Amino acid sequence: MYKVFINDKPIIITSSTKKENNFLVYFFKNTVIDEVIQELKNEEIEGVNLYSTDLENDWKLFLKNFDVIKAAGGLVINPNKKVLFIYRNNVWDLPKGHIEKNESTESAAVREVEEECGIENSTIIQKLIITYHIYFLDGIKLKETHWFLMHSDDSKNLIPQLEEGITEVAFKNNDEIEMAFKNTYPNIKMVYESYLNIGVF
Repeated sequence: MYKVFINDKPIIITSSTKKENNFLVYFFKNTVIDEVIQELKNEEIEGVNLYSTDLENDWKLFLKNFDVIKAAGGLVINPNKKVLFIYRNNVWDLPKGHIEKNESTESAAVREVEEECGIENSTIIQKLIITYHIYFLDGIKLKETHWFLMHSDDSKNLIPQLEEGITEVAFKNNDEIEMAFKNTYPNIKMVYESYLNIGVF
């Protein structure tokens, strides 16, 4: 299954016939992606399922509709198991950014975390998930973000990267995360859930 968000609304591309939501269902092979995107701009529609009989091939066909922008980011925990958040565009988010030419996803994730949060000593523990969202800037773009579970024991004051629109950086405990999730993106919740599902930290 692949889940791609437009704002808070998902396009779910799946080979499963199990009914897991009340979204509209279309056959992928009969679908015009531009029409699906336009349909999701209708406030009454909360999501769309695209049923596929060849998931991996159909996913490749889906991606051909977009200019794919690759990014990397981190869910960073400190020794107290608090999670590092940034506040950008009036929304709580996790640090992430574009992968530069000839840069690995791992290196990009560490660099973006350290640049956006003014933090050091960040190390990768393991890969988490890849998230996808569509946005509109000089055409239709699809951002593919590779997420890593990371750790940092840096205890100095955090410094938000103001030139990137980040106005606050903070390590949050469970209660604070619950509050932040009242004002965040669905993909960020998915990253956090993937961290919780590891079950060893």
